[in-house]
Amino acid sequence: MELEYFLSSWMGEIMKISEEEVRHVAKLSKLSFSESETTTFATTLSKIVDMVELLNEVDTEGVAITTTMADKKNVMRQDVAEEGTDRALLFKNVPEKENHFIKVPAILDDGGDA
Repeated sequence: MELEYFLSSWMGEIMKISEEEVRHVAKLSKLSFSESETTTFATTLSKIVDMVELLNEVDTEGVAITTTMADKKNVMRQDVAEEGTDRALLFKNVPEKENHFIKVPAILDDGGDA
């Protein structure tokens, strides 16, 4: 609660994410939320955006750009061929299939460049 007080008093106005925006993104993501979940998400996302906005206030003058704090060493696992999932078991949970392929809704109107 102290952090909320600090943020609201230090930043002034809070950037508000509306419930309508939450519903819109949920629809695009094919998710559904109850009214109380929508309200909670709108409030929580607004707070997250405000916290991220605090980064704009940080003085980075003279600080070198950093892309990662980890060692720049790739750790790769051994590439081992393994038998795949049983097709019958896989297709048991598939709502729509066609010619041994999983059929999914089109996301591009004109089929794209494929």
